[in-house]
Amino acid sequence: MAKIIIIGAGLTGLSTAYHLEKNKFDDFEIYEKENEVGGLCRSVKQDGFTFDYTGHLLHINDIYFEKFIKNTISKENMNNIIRRSFIFSNNVYTKYPFQINLKGLPTDIIAECIEEYVNRKVEKEPKNFFDWTNSTFGKGFSKYFFIPFQSKIFDYDIKNISSSWTGRFVPKTSLKEMIIGAIEDSNEAIGYNSSFYYPKENGIQSWINNIEIKKEIKLEHDVEKINIKNKEILFKNGIVIKYDYLITTMPLDILLNKINSTKFDNAKKNLKCNSVINFNLGINRKELSDKHWIYFPESQFPFYRIGFPHNFSENMVPKNCSSLYGEFSFVDKDQKYIKEKLDNSLSSIKKLLKIKNSEILTEKTIFIKHAYVIYNLWREKNLKKLLANLKENDIFSVGRYGEWKYSSMQEAVLDGKNVVDSILIRPAKTTYEFETEFTKTQQLQK
Repeated sequence: MAKIIIIGAGLTGLSTAYHLEKNKFDDFEIYEKENEVGGLCRSVKQDGFTFDYTGHLLHINDIYFEKFIKNTISKENMNNIIRRSFIFSNNVYTKYPFQINLKGLPTDIIAECIEEYVNRKVEKEPKNFFDWTNSTFGKGFSKYFFIPFQSKIFDYDIKNISSSWTGRFVPKTSLKEMIIGAIEDSNEAIGYNSSFYYPKENGIQSWINNIEIKKEIKLEHDVEKINIKNKEILFKNGIVIKYDYLITTMPLDILLNKINSTKFDNAKKNLKCNSVINFNLGINRKELSDKHWIYFPESQFPFYRIGFPHNFSENMVPKNCSSLYGEFSFVDKDQKYIKEKLDNSLSSIKKLLKIKNSEILTEKTIFIKHAYVIYNLWREKNLKKLLANLKENDIFSVGRYGEWKYSSMQEAVLDGKNVVDSILIRPAKTTYEFETEFTKTQQLQK
C-alpha cells in the first residue's frame, strides 16, 4: 500500500510524480496501462520519419512552467519558432486568425464580414457557442469560419456547446484591426500560439523522456475496478492495491465506469468527447510546404487541419524529405465511416498539394479515442459538482481528460503541480502516521 496512488503516466501523471519527489515525498506509486509513458505526448518513428500523436507544440507564458522546461529539456534543445499558420477557404490562403486577416478573400466576403460585425447584436450571456460567435464576431465571420470549422472539429451540434472553452484559445478583434487586416498583411503576434517551442530532435517525446522520475513506473497496469468505500484498486492483471489518496489522469468518463457506485450513472451518459484520426505521410520532396499548419473550414475537405512537422524541426524527416499530419474528428461512427473518411482525406490532400503516390515513402495512422472534450450544456451545469464529489472520496481527477477540459501541455504540468500542492497542505484524513509524514514534508519545504 502507498499513501498516494497515481493512475496514468501521461504528462499530468509524470508532473504529479515529479512534484511529489521534488517535495521529498516518496510514499507513492504510479501506474500506466500502456507499455510506455507519455500518453498522447508521444512520438513514433517509422522509415526514418518521426510523427507525434498529432500536433504537440510548447507554448510558454507561465514563469514556473518556463523553469520546469529549463530543468527538464532546456530551451537550448528546442527550436523557438514564430508561427506560420493559415486558413484555406475560397481557394485562397489567409493568415490565422481569420477574424483579423481578411486580406485575399473575395471582396464581397470581406464586406459581409465587416458589415455583420458592425451590425451584430451583442449578448451579455450567450446561450451557446453558436450565439456567442454571432454576438462576438458577427454572422459573416461565423458563416465563413467559426460555425463550419467548430462543427467540423467537434462533430457535434454547436448549439448544444457552450462558449466557456474559448478563453485564450480564440483571439478577440476590433473594427480597426479587421479593416487593417483586410488591406494589408498583419505582422502582429496574435493569439496564445503566435510563437512556440519544439524539440530539435526525436519529436515531442524527447521532452517527456527528459522528465526524470526516480520512482519505478509500473507499466501495463490497466485499472479494472475502483472500490471507493474500501479505497482499493483492482487491475486487470489481478493485482489489488490500497490507497489513501488517488490521483487519476484517466479520462473522466472511463474513471466513472471503473467506480463501483451508481451515484455517477447520470454523469456517465452525459460526458461527451470526440475521437480523432491522425494520419501522417512521409514525402520524398524537400519543400512540400513552408507553413506550420493550415485550417480547413469548408465541407469539401474531410479534415479540419493539416500540419508539417518538418517545419518544426528538420530532424523529423530524412534529408531532402518532408512530412505532414492531418486530422479529422468524429463521434460514435463505425469503421466503414472512418475508413471512407480517411480515404477521402488522403485523396484530397494529394490533390491539394499535388503529391504523387510515388512520392509517399511511408504512412502512419493513429487513432486517438479521447480527443476534444465537448463542452455540452450538461457539463457546464454539473462538472464542478462532479469533481468535488470525487474529492470528497479522496479521488483527484486531474489533467485534460481527468478534469474534462480543453487545455495545453503547460496546463498539464501545472495541473500535476497544483494537485500535489493541494494534497500536501490539506489536513490528513487517515492515520496519525500519514499526518506526521506530511508535517515533516512541509517542514522540509520551509
